Amino acid sequence: MSSQKKAVVLLSGGLDSTTTLAIARSEGFALHALTFAYGQRHLSEIDCARTIALRFGVAEHVITSINLRVFGGSALTSDIAVPKGRSTDEMSSGIPVTYVPARNTIFLSFALAWAEVLGSNDIFIGVNALDYSGYPDCRPEYIQAYERMANLATKAGVEGTQRLKIHTPLISLTKAQIIARGLQLGVDYALTSTCYDPNESGAACGKCDACLLRLKGFAENNVSDPARYAPQ
Repeated sequence: MSSQKKAVVLLSGGLDSTTTLAIARSEGFALHALTFAYGQRHLSEIDCARTIALRFGVAEHVITSINLRVFGGSALTSDIAVPKGRSTDEMSSGIPVTYVPARNTIFLSFALAWAEVLGSNDIFIGVNALDYSGYPDCRPEYIQAYERMANLATKAGVEGTQRLKIHTPLISLTKAQIIARGLQLGVDYALTSTCYDPNESGAACGKCDACLLRLKGFAENNVSDPARYAPQ
């Protein structure tokens, strides 16, 4: 029986979550990856998550469905257009329409449930507060508040058999620093999908906020982005 500590790692198939998975592995955790089909417009990322989980040899990979499209309210879960070609100034102003209401709260709740069943004290999530996104559920104070709540919310927490820690190794890193860390850990970023609006074959648009930030991060590392991009 393995003596490795178990960690639940939220794995979207994107650059940040894959780097987070690599960091959790480097810290010696047995990896339990959790991916959501939540009604997002870019289902190719789920295929990426499946491939990444296999490549990393995770102990278990759960893909579960939640239909946030029934609520909409985001360019990722409704027919609202994804913003394209925005400057960094525009990206850093306000909360964009790609914000999915309560998404990280919902995802962390599932991760919390699985961690309690596994007897795990550790959840990893690839949130980032320097990504120009303005997402309220990526801020350190949100994660701290959720962690406090989580330790009040479970049987294991009340009985003192679990003290949950939410790990956010990327929260204060720039995209360039995240990529540098991942390359150091041997992440193959060709396997990842970051684009908010890929085409039917999964090729990235190269113009949405996520693509522009990703491309900028690779450029700052003087490394070519190995992702597939649609012809511009």
